[in-house]
Amino acid sequence: MLTVDFSRFPLAPGDRVLDLGCGAGRHAFECYRRGARVVALDRNGEEIREVARWFAAMREAGEAPAGAEATALEGDALALPFPDDSFDVVIVSEVMEHIPDDKGVLAEMVRVLRPGGRIAVTVPRYGPEKVCWTLSDAYHEVEGGHIRIYRADELLAKMREAGLRPYGTHHAHALHSPYWWLKCAFGVNRDGDEAALPVRAYHKLLVWDIMKKPLATRLAEDLLNPVLGKSFVAYATKPHPPSDADAPLGGERA
Repeated sequence: MLTVDFSRFPLAPGDRVLDLGCGAGRHAFECYRRGARVVALDRNGEEIREVARWFAAMREAGEAPAGAEATALEGDALALPFPDDSFDVVIVSEVMEHIPDDKGVLAEMVRVLRPGGRIAVTVPRYGPEKVCWTLSDAYHEVEGGHIRIYRADELLAKMREAGLRPYGTHHAHALHSPYWWLKCAFGVNRDGDEAALPVRAYHKLLVWDIMKKPLATRLAEDLLNPVLGKSFVAYATKPHPPSDADAPLGGERA
């Protein structure tokens, strides 16, 4: 289940991609399949080891084209182990809402992104997320949980302040919002067979939708995303620095 829409966020074979806070690796795997040179980074060592195993399995199965590369790396989003301008593309999906120093994370992303490079940032959308917080304290009052809810204009303002130039936004995963409302209402920590019947039933629907991708639910989600989309997605570029050609006549910059 991808949150980033690659039709709005072009990716070319050979692009150097950082999936920052990659989690289970869903975006990293898609970039690898598209021929990119991918680094999947997360602070959770167990998840990184699992992502590395999936990269190896994909390589063995021939799922990635010639020239594609993939590395899974444990690391800190606030102190990335890469030189400046290392990547053509950075993806940070459902990460910013977990980190107290979100401005520091943005600064690191901008540092390692080359001028002219592209970045995709996704966070839980304000409205659906606010419902979850209202229904359940346990949803967000856990170690490593969500510590803030972003409004769209707030996130875009922070991206601009970091030196990025946003060029597009959209919402995603409308069908997932009711699922999380149900979990929050019936017990967010009750999983599997312990989950309430409505939660289990809706989960089966989501799994069926992800696996089968039927046209009816795809159309329904497209229609509902502007209203109920669980995630807010923003795309931006890192501008090139001013060149000497941009200097005022007389040879001095303003």
